[in-house]
Amino acid sequence: MTFMIRLLRFIFTLIVGIFFILSFFVVLPFYFLIFTFYKKERAAVIAHRLTRYWGKSLFILFLIRVKVKHKEFIDPKKTYVFISNHQSQLDIPAYTVACTNTLRFLAKVELTKAPLLGYVIRNLYISVDRKNKEARIKSMENMMHSLKEGVSVFICPEGTRNKTSKPLLDFHEGAFRLAIESQFPLAVLTVNNTAKLLSPLHPLELSPGVIYCTWSKPIETKGMTMNDLPLLKELARELMLVSLNETGKK
Repeated sequence: MTFMIRLLRFIFTLIVGIFFILSFFVVLPFYFLIFTFYKKERAAVIAHRLTRYWGKSLFILFLIRVKVKHKEFIDPKKTYVFISNHQSQLDIPAYTVACTNTLRFLAKVELTKAPLLGYVIRNLYISVDRKNKEARIKSMENMMHSLKEGVSVFICPEGTRNKTSKPLLDFHEGAFRLAIESQFPLAVLTVNNTAKLLSPLHPLELSPGVIYCTWSKPIETKGMTMNDLPLLKELARELMLVSLNETGKK
């Protein structure tokens, strides 16, 4: 029975993979037009809307529902430093569906080298080479500039997908340092069940189902200093653990 289930999930993954590729070639010309004819700030707004529509369409094709809890906590007109946990490749489109605010993801520099998709990432998001100190400093400057432009920044403080049995990996300090230095509020999104639908250990075995996205009340950072960084990081971690525990019971 287990073999048959895995086989069916593999076949389903191949089918949706074809749909994903076809859909990408449908939206790619629109990204090209946006990046060509609009200024950077306006392009970020329009491209993020396109990405949200694309993400919603993909989940329909994947037979996956995204349930977003406490959307009222996030003001769509405000600028935030967004953070979330990272369990699966399904997380990125889930983030875009859950968040209506215009934002730029912090992406690994390796993703910018991907054919065609790399073009979108280079123009829409902020990349970082975590192995290069100068590149990390530059990415922090770019994120700070984005926030001052009024475009939020989205960071996964775990740094990579969680492939362990632990609910969360250790957090890097970058997102919390950015929130304190910029004095913009830190908004915590917790995503659950994506690893069950598409495990990072079995990336070719997608399953239909439900993704749960839970917003916590944003944490104001005005008046905070670097002395508050450990406390801010621990508070964000506790909020995620509580949300993971609550949705895990469903």
